[in-house]
Amino acid sequence: MLEIDAVRLNGSAGNLLDAVREAGSLLVESGAVSTEYIDSMLLRELEHSTYVGNQLAVPHGTSGTRGLIIRSGLSFVRYDEPVDWGGRPVRFVVGIAGKDGHHLEMLARMAIAFSDLDVIAKLAAAESAEVVLSVLGDVRR
Repeated sequence: MLEIDAVRLNGSAGNLLDAVREAGSLLVESGAVSTEYIDSMLLRELEHSTYVGNQLAVPHGTSGTRGLIIRSGLSFVRYDEPVDWGGRPVRFVVGIAGKDGHHLEMLARMAIAFSDLDVIAKLAAAESAEVVLSVLGDVRR
């Protein structure tokens, strides 16, 4: 579900909402969601933070916008300078779009991956999208 063209190693967002938009745009560009899904991701973030810990946020849409998801997909954005996520530093933003409830499984896989400090260090040091895909392994399926 995480494809090479949905990985960005040099995120440019300077704030939380722009980071959500950046992750959402990659989902749109990969063909996983319609452009309106980004608005749903922003609404979800305003309702409830998608920060999960260990410098990771996983923005995703609200439950009422399932029709905006074309297929399940992930996006990955890494920031050199952490984005302030409600007072918490975020270097990794993983956008999630899950078709037919698949988002819960993807959220769980990301949480497990980012509970491993070795995985976080490898993702922070990754010099290519291919390395990110390799490190995340099963998470992207």
